[in-house]
Amino acid sequence: MANIQEINSSIIHGSFTNEQLDSITMAVKYAKNQIAQKNKFTLVRGTKVKFTSNRTGQTVIGEVTDVKRKFIHVRSGFTNWRVPANMLSAA
Repeated sequence: MANIQEINSSIIHGSFTNEQLDSITMAVKYAKNQIAQKNKFTLVRGTKVKFTSNRTGQTVIGEVTDVKRKFIHVRSGFTNWRVPANMLSAA
């Protein structure tokens, strides 16, 4: 299996058609949805999780306070975060 740098390079420098790029995009979205579904079923209130903040780029460690359809609510200190399920991993 190719590593992520090789995959990225082949997408960037390849001569893919628009339909092929759409297919790649759909495959990535499907994989992200699978991760989100798995996380939603394994995360419950009180679970320690971590994610990388898009705002600061730092890793945030917190505790699940609520599990919604698309987002997981995470409390870290005095800050509440609304995080997509596919961005979370166990801390």
